[in-house]
Amino acid sequence: QVQLVESGGGLVQPGGSLRLSCAASGFTFENYYIDWYRQAPGKQREWVGYISSNGRAVYADSMKGRFTISGDNTKNTVFLQMSSLEPEDTAVYLCHSNYGSGLWGQGTQVTVSS
Repeated sequence: QVQLVESGGGLVQPGGSLRLSCAASGFTFENYYIDWYRQAPGKQREWVGYISSNGRAVYADSMKGRFTISGDNTKNTVFLQMSSLEPEDTAVYLCHSNYGSGLWGQGTQVTVSS
């Protein structure tokens, strides 16, 4: 089955860190790019960044310095490492691939709160 599955979300205190995973199955992600997006309640979906098939990562300006995207080809998985988290980072985080006509995961909830 072709799918993306996110994991690693949860509750974290302000200033903390979290690493999200996006596991691809049914296709080899290294042949495509993988984006990360986030969607907070009542807000539009926001692009976080992407990693290309050659491993190059590009970020939205507002995400630079705190978020890092990387990939592990052996696990067919892309990671989003987040640090210095703020309550404003609370959102559902989703990954997306340009495989086929576009493929989305179901999302993982990240809540930043004390």
